[in-house]
Order: sequence, then structure tokens, then C-alpha cells
Amino acid sequence: MSSTQRPLSQTLDRANSDVVLIVDDVPDNLSVLHDALDESGYTVLVATHGEAALARAAQALPDIVLLDAMMPGMDGFEVAKRLKANAATAHIPIIFMTGLTETEYLVAALESGGVDYVTKPIKPKEVLARIGVHLQSAREKRQARNALDAFGYATITVRVSDGKLMWQTPLARDLLLQYYGTSAPQTPEPVLTWLRRNLPDAGRQIEPPRLSCESAGSGARRLTFRLHQQTGDDDWLIIMREESDETVIQAMSLSFKLTAREAEVLYWVVKGKINRDIGDILGTSPMTVKKHLERVFAKLGVETRTAAAGMAMSRIRQLHPQFEA
Repeated sequence: MSSTQRPLSQTLDRANSDVVLIVDDVPDNLSVLHDALDESGYTVLVATHGEAALARAAQALPDIVLLDAMMPGMDGFEVAKRLKANAATAHIPIIFMTGLTETEYLVAALESGGVDYVTKPIKPKEVLARIGVHLQSAREKRQARNALDAFGYATITVRVSDGKLMWQTPLARDLLLQYYGTSAPQTPEPVLTWLRRNLPDAGRQIEPPRLSCESAGSGARRLTFRLHQQTGDDDWLIIMREESDETVIQAMSLSFKLTAREAEVLYWVVKGKINRDIGDILGTSPMTVKKHLERVFAKLGVETRTAAAGMAMSRIRQLHPQFEA
């Protein structure tokens, strides 16, 4: 495929230059900013009206957008809202350029998705300073997301205000489709309800209880959700993990050098089951369960069920942080 056939986002030299999209209907403003950014080493793209800005952003996926608030036709506030509503462009920082200094306009700029604003007449040095700050923040978020993706974490970012799923790793996409039958930008309703219900605690740095969803195919498999951190004014990063009884039992067996049956017995002790119940689950007698448990106590160096369960629970949560007893 030739360079002319490839998407614009793939033909830009991102390794050596950040890409800035300037959106302004006044040629003089475009000229001044273009020259200042170009001299500072940025790759500059321009658009002179809202529709062109949306098309250019979708094609190029710029690293940051400088957006004029007041333009004929589609104004900057509407452009920002549409960029943020599109999962492909929602992550791009937007700095508004405005001659309107009344509080209501500045608030509107931020509420429509802007991370910052500069007032006209534009001062290129101020714009360059603001761009540097927000590009660094965006770069750190992108690196964190790439790391999560590379290490196979199932991770999503949800925007609370409208409930849209703004970003996801490939594994997260597959799991949400499997467990809920949904795909981006739709966030599964139980997940959104759980997120919104627990935001007050999250805002006070109190980790909320995890959400768990049983697989429709087998109750032994479940998908758990952990609220990880806030990544923007309205965005929250959620880590998902698929677990099963089998994977946890295997982890316990390896951690404590237990046989498969001893690990099963210990697993159900952690789950709070008595010997009779464990026997029913495993298809054996309570006396046999007791003998297995005695060997478990010896290997763990403990004397009681409570001590064994506590040690096992501590180890399990190191390996499976979202495990719930």
C-alpha cells in the first residue's frame, strides 16, 4: 500500500514530532500559530470550520487540538462535544482559544471537553507552554494504557457523565462481548450503575467493593471489575479480570505445594464451607476431607481452619487481587 493510500495518522512522523490540529476560521490567527508551532518542532494541521475539524481529527488523530470557541456554523463547543463522543478521538486534549472571558463561556469550554483555554489575542509563548503541559499529561496516560494493553490486562475507561466506554484493551472488548453482549461505546448497564454508585467512596480514596459477573455458560467462571483510578475530570479506569475456581485452586496448589485434592479442600475452607459441605462438593466423605485438611495444616505450618484460610486468602489476593471469599 502506498503512502497516499494509508490513513493520514500513519503517514505522520510521530516519532520525531507531536501533531497539533489548529481549528480557527480567521486566517491571521492560523498563520501566527502555525509559524510559532512549526518553529518549535510540531507538525501542524489546520481546519477552518467545524466539519473540517472533525474530519481532520478522525483522519490524523492529532496529539492535541487548539480550538476556536466561536466559529460560524458549528461552534467550538459543539466540535469539542463531538470529538469527545467519538471513542477514536475522545482521548485527545483540547485547548480552547476564546476572546470571551465571561465565566459562563469558560465553564462551557471546560464542560464540553476542553482541558484548558487561552484568551485572545493569542500569545504564542503562552500557547506553547500550555501545549507542553497537556501533551506530557496525555503522553503519560497513553504510555500507561499501552503498558496495560501489552501485558494483557483487560482494562476500560468509562466517562461517567454520559456512560460511554471511551477506551478498552482488546481483551476487555472480548470479555465484555462474552459476558454482556455489548461493545464500545456502550458500557454494560450493571458496570455503569456500579461505577456511579461507588464514586463518592472513590473520591475519598476508599476502594469500593468489586463487581462480579458470573459467566452464562458456567457458574465456575466470573468476570470481576476493580475501580483503579480517575484518569480525567470525568473518566475512570477500570481493571477487569476473568477468574474461575480452577485457576485459583491451581494457584493455591503451586503456592503451598499441595496436591490437587488438598488445594480443592483448602479452597472451599477459604469459601467458608464445613467438612460435610466440602465432602458433598467433592464427592467424598467428611472424614476424608478431615484427613486432607490435616495434611494441609502440616504443609502450611498452622493448626486451625481460620489460620489456614487466612494464610491462603493472603496468598490468593497477591496472585488474584480481585478474588472474593
